[in-house]
Amino acid sequence: MSEFSVKNHVKKFIGRNLMVRRKYGEMILKGIKTSTIRIGYIVPKKKEIIIHSGGKPIAKALIEEVLYKKLSELNDEDARREGFRNVKELIKELRKIYGRKLDKDQIFTIIRFRVTEDLSNLDPGKPYMGLDIRDIARLALQYLDNELDELEKKVLIMIRENFSIRAVSYKIFGDIEKRYIVRKILIKALNILIERGIIGFSEKK
Repeated sequence: MSEFSVKNHVKKFIGRNLMVRRKYGEMILKGIKTSTIRIGYIVPKKKEIIIHSGGKPIAKALIEEVLYKKLSELNDEDARREGFRNVKELIKELRKIYGRKLDKDQIFTIIRFRVTEDLSNLDPGKPYMGLDIRDIARLALQYLDNELDELEKKVLIMIRENFSIRAVSYKIFGDIEKRYIVRKILIKALNILIERGIIGFSEKK
C-alpha cells in the first residue's frame, strides 16, 4: 500500500522500545519471527530498537522495512515472517488479538526487523559485555529507577542523550579526569541489570 493511500489515517508513533508478548519474544530469539504486525498506521521514530518481552529487554534489532497493508492484502510471506504457516493462521491470530469483526479494509502496519544482539546472551569478555553505553543507560533508566540516586540518573540521562563519557564528566563534575566516576556508574548499572536477570550472558563465551 502506498504512502498516498494511507496519508489520511491517524498516525501512531513508536519510539525505540518495541513490546511483544512472551511467546512472540521466544520466537524472535529463535529467528522464527522477523516482523511484527500492528493494527493501524504506525510510524517508527527510530531505525534501531530494543525489543522487550516478558517484562525485560530481549534483543536489539534494526528495522529494515515498514509496510502498510489492508487485512485483505496480507499474504503467506507476511504470515511466515510472523511465524505462521499461512495467511489464514495469521488472520485468525489477528482476529483473536484485535477482535473477530476486523474489516477487510482495516489498515495494518508490518514492521520487518533483524535482530542484531541477543540481550540474554551477551559476551562477558567484551567491555560493558559488548553493549553500547547508551543502551546500558536506556535500560537502567527504564528498569532500575528506584535503585538509582539522583546523580546516577543525571549521568545516565546524559549518556542516553548521546553525550560521551568525557563530555558527561566535564559537564557534571567540571573535570574530564572524573571520567572514572561515570564509568563506575555505568558498570554499577550494568551489574544490577545482570543481577536482576534483566539481561544475561553466556558462560561459554
